[in-house]
Formats: sequence, C-alpha cells, structure tokens
Amino acid sequence: MARPNSKLPDRSVQISCSRCRTQLLRYRKGGNGALVKCFIERITEDHTQQPGICPGCGSQFGRQTLIRGVPALKMVGGKVRVK
Repeated sequence: MARPNSKLPDRSVQISCSRCRTQLLRYRKGGNGALVKCFIERITEDHTQQPGICPGCGSQFGRQTLIRGVPALKMVGGKVRVK
C-alpha cells in the first residue's frame, strides 16, 4: 500500500470531544469524508497529555495504530466533533 501524501493538505480542522467539548487536536485533513483516522505527522496542535484520551472527561476518543506503515490515531465513532 502507498504511504499517505507527504505534502500537507490546505484544510485545517479543529477536533473536539463530543462529550465535554474540550479542544483535542488541530489537524490538516484532506478530502471531504468523515474523520476516521488522524496521521500523527499531520497533527499541528495537540492539547492532550496521553494520545487518544480526552484531558477534560478522560474518555477514550482514539487508539494508536499503524496505518500503511505510518503512526496514526484511529478514531472511535461518535467520540469527536470536527469543525
């Protein structure tokens, strides 16, 4: 499988917790679809102490994994809001 595009996309989105509305990440997202995964190299701001855990309410919004050989956060459905 091919690696993700190394050139960062132009569109930047804010990711927040759907439960407590705490801002979690700022991410350079490509495409128009739903947020399923976040490649670690595309995260521009990280407001979490532990990867995948919300600092406000402590719920798990994602888990670390390798996708196409690149570290990423796989999002749990319905746990995050994207603006």
